[in-house]
Amino acid sequence: MIGCTLKTFGVPAVRGDEAYVNRAIDTPISLEDYKALKDIVKYIGVTDEFKNVIETFNTPEGETPAGFRREYSLAADGVLLIDLVRDISYDKNGKLRPTKVLFSADSANPYEVGPIAPLIANLTCNPGIVYDLFINNPKANVGGLYKTRDEVMAEIGRILGPGCDISVELNNPFEKDFNLILEECAKFKEMFSKYRVVIKVPHTGAVDPENVHQLLEGDKKLANDYTDVKTAEAFRGHNLALKLTEAGYRINFTLMFEPYQTQLALQARPYFINTFVRHRLVQTTAMKKYVAAYEATGDKKHLEALKAYLYSVDYFSPATIDKVSLDEVYTIAKDTIRYRRFETPEGSDGLDGMRHNLRMLRNCNMSDTRLIICSMEGPYNYPDIDKVLAEPEFQDMHHKVVITAEPNYLARFTSTNQVTSYQRRFMNAAKGQK
Repeated sequence: MIGCTLKTFGVPAVRGDEAYVNRAIDTPISLEDYKALKDIVKYIGVTDEFKNVIETFNTPEGETPAGFRREYSLAADGVLLIDLVRDISYDKNGKLRPTKVLFSADSANPYEVGPIAPLIANLTCNPGIVYDLFINNPKANVGGLYKTRDEVMAEIGRILGPGCDISVELNNPFEKDFNLILEECAKFKEMFSKYRVVIKVPHTGAVDPENVHQLLEGDKKLANDYTDVKTAEAFRGHNLALKLTEAGYRINFTLMFEPYQTQLALQARPYFINTFVRHRLVQTTAMKKYVAAYEATGDKKHLEALKAYLYSVDYFSPATIDKVSLDEVYTIAKDTIRYRRFETPEGSDGLDGMRHNLRMLRNCNMSDTRLIICSMEGPYNYPDIDKVLAEPEFQDMHHKVVITAEPNYLARFTSTNQVTSYQRRFMNAAKGQK
């Protein structure tokens, strides 16, 4: 195979673009493109966007920053223009990252993000992560150094560099004044640049501006069931995502737990959709336990316990819990177990939603939309995800996958017991000799 680059054309740079062109003159070009263009191209230049990217990130001389792929197009008068297009699959200087599957940190702790920063392509956080897990956690926020969300996110942006998207969630997606939401988004765009900022917009379901206060008061239970939705408010997140997309923002459409959410979520044209793994698997396992105990004994105390459990995870509201019969509780649990394919190889690992969403992405019309696999814990979630990605069916979908977790959770899977055993042997053999 004969290799060509833009340098192969042997033509001068557009006057004034020389230093910019030199950053990307090694961009590969196919032999077919070279043959088609060699008698047409008279000069090589760069787009205004190329220049803006270089200046935005104060990129070292002779380089292009991580997080951008190089493209070229033919302009008028035989000028071949090099462009930089946002694409987190790329490392610096237009080189692809080592794998098509990308990794992300689910954290707002600068001390945790630092060690994993060179290895990730995205960071995702929400108010719970920012405030509960870091700012208001004295064990994490050592010495109370960071006081505000802006201070934390600015430091994380500095640590991560240009190649990493930053998904930051709105503080109040129920704000009725869209201009105030735009102001919040603009603050993050100024902080991270338009190239890195991704706005997390959540599904809202039965929660709306009139009842959201119930989640903050008293027993913090919503008065109505999660299925008791108002059409306009249930689609609040979808329409907010669309409006922000029209305003030029990329959207991480979050709080996706069930596969049936996916097709409607895609109508909002998100940059990221999500598969939440942990709580869904935990809930299904609990339902199966209660159902199995009831079916084995016929003792309805297991259905009473199941009812209490479903109430604790918001299947029922205070208004309806006393009206729900044990037969209904049993039916709901059985239907959920069946829908989640928990008793089949497709869903016994809790990843039927992940499989479903990859199939949906394979057939959607948005080439840039990726799936974030998130919210995992325990010894099996990540290894099971890794196994799914090794299945032949999903080999072609690796470029659509971003795996996100707390940095320390991912760190767990860099090690095995044998690492300790072999390090013991090696270190005792070397005994510090040089």
